[in-house]
Amino acid sequence: MKFLKKLLFVPPIILGVLVLMYFVNQKKPPQFNPPAEQARHVRVIEVTPVKVVPRIHGFGAVEPDKQWSATAQVSGEIVYVHPKLKNGSILDAGTEIIRISPADYELAIAQARANIRSSEARIKELAVSEKNTRELLEIEKQSLVIRERELKRQKDLLAKKTVARSAVDRAMRDSFVQRKKVQDLENALRLIPTQLEVQKEQVEVYKAQLKSAELNLARTRIKMPFGGRVSKVDVEVAQFAQPGQKLAAVDGIATAEIEAQIALDRFLQFLAAAAGTERMTGVDVHSLSEMAARLKFGVKVHLKTGSGAASWDGRFARISDTIDPKTRTVGIIAAVDGAYDKAIAGKRPPLARGLFVEVEMTARALGKHLIVPRSSIHNGRLYVANAKNRLEIRTVETGLVQDGFAIIKTGLEAGDKVVVSDLTPAINDMLLKITDDKQLSAQLSQQAGNGEAVQ
Repeated sequence: MKFLKKLLFVPPIILGVLVLMYFVNQKKPPQFNPPAEQARHVRVIEVTPVKVVPRIHGFGAVEPDKQWSATAQVSGEIVYVHPKLKNGSILDAGTEIIRISPADYELAIAQARANIRSSEARIKELAVSEKNTRELLEIEKQSLVIRERELKRQKDLLAKKTVARSAVDRAMRDSFVQRKKVQDLENALRLIPTQLEVQKEQVEVYKAQLKSAELNLARTRIKMPFGGRVSKVDVEVAQFAQPGQKLAAVDGIATAEIEAQIALDRFLQFLAAAAGTERMTGVDVHSLSEMAARLKFGVKVHLKTGSGAASWDGRFARISDTIDPKTRTVGIIAAVDGAYDKAIAGKRPPLARGLFVEVEMTARALGKHLIVPRSSIHNGRLYVANAKNRLEIRTVETGLVQDGFAIIKTGLEAGDKVVVSDLTPAINDMLLKITDDKQLSAQLSQQAGNGEAVQ
């Protein structure tokens, strides 16, 4: 009986197995779908010919083109200091800023003038003495004639033995004495021209001393040689100044100069572009200076501060005397005329010493060129989205490279779309989903120098 009950469970089990087998046989196999290609999102710019203005930038500190030290050239007590002779004050040309006591030099002038008058009086005395001596000489010569005549008469009488020998000797002695007087007067006359020359030369010496004293007197008054700003003061009233002592320092305000350091290879590339040549070779500082002066660059000086920015029109002045062999940079010296006159209160400060500014130099426009961002160039290659929105990796040749862009000489055509996004990895013919970056295109055009495409 129990066996029969167990057999009752077999049919449902078999039925369940049959149903399961039926459904398994009726199920369709899974369908296989090939993987879909994923497009990469990238930003592109459409390259268009634009006018390119070659430009370079450098930074440097402002220095005045003229610097002057008020140095004492004579010694003495300081008796006057201009009340505005303070650091930062601006004084006009010709302003007397320091005066040294003139007493010693006024006395020296008086003494020199007295010496001149004394020597001139001595010259007059010698002229009178010469005249008197000549007149006396004539008298003594006449007396000598008489003495000679008397001597001859005594000799004749001695020959006739009418006088004694002693009378002849006295006449001869008188003749010798008179001859000596004549000789002394003649000797005195010969010395007078020499004495006159000595006195005349002495007058010249005293006149030189007078000029020296007058010059020293003028040096007691120290005046501004040009309009300038006081940068240092080291003088007080009653202070004793020594020759060579620096009392104050002044910076010129008419013109400011900035020596901007620029990489040598960038400057040579800039010159080559401005001159219309492929590259610059065989150049030195002298030839660079001549070429830079001939090309007549435009110069702008920019000052950026926390509250804003200011700009000045400048001019190319010269190239620094040496090229730094360590940093491979060359100093470009720009000048701004009217560094203080062009100041606007609250907007543009004066170009004072020490301001750190940017110097921008530009050359004439080069014409139509295709430009791309420098960051889009990968080891001489560009990523370009073709008409099917697929990636083309092109090898290109660059020209002038400056700021944030580079000129493409070969490998690119107008209308091509250059990928400007960071595409990693970059696989040739990969599918792209592009977005036109018009803002970057406008920025590139503005950087190039004209702000609009060339039709």
